[in-house]
Amino acid sequence: MDGARAQPASIAALFWAFNRLALQGFGGVLAVAQRELVERLRWLSREEFVEILAVAQVLPGPNVVNISLMIGDRFFGLRGAFAALAGMFAIPCVIVLGLTAVSEQLLSHPAMAGALRGMGAVAAGLITATGIKLLSSLRRNAMGLLPCLLLALLAFITIALLRWPLIWVVLGLGGSGMAWAWRCLLFEQRQAAQEAQ
Repeated sequence: MDGARAQPASIAALFWAFNRLALQGFGGVLAVAQRELVERLRWLSREEFVEILAVAQVLPGPNVVNISLMIGDRFFGLRGAFAALAGMFAIPCVIVLGLTAVSEQLLSHPAMAGALRGMGAVAAGLITATGIKLLSSLRRNAMGLLPCLLLALLAFITIALLRWPLIWVVLGLGGSGMAWAWRCLLFEQRQAAQEAQ
């Protein structure tokens, strides 16, 4: 990691950062995570965020929970991972339990159903905006911009249009992407070794 990069001052700072992050998101914390961790706190570069997100997406569980565990571990080891995870769940869990107690009355109201549909659209917009923001990091990707965009397009076609099961898309396109990235990284290493001679 870059020596000039900021980092949390303490485990408590890590806890409160992820707590704030969790409280800002409704149905889509990923966009908030990118803004908080990369732009506001500057704990990660865009490239580092994309790398962590890529790993988080192939692990079981919600992406943002996996991200919190990896970042907590990066800065403070196992204690940091648990602190970041606790930050993600502490107050949001209390809010969800409170809303559950009154959910029958709230969800039967037509205005609440409309508000939830609207929040779903906002979450989709935030995720799309985050994806567009992170596109610039693909220029520095070892695979190159065009293969990355092609994989994204194929993923959209196979999932959204053809409705293939996600497991086959992840195995097929994910495996192909990993093989291509490995090939590109080997090529870069060979070039660097040749230049060093």
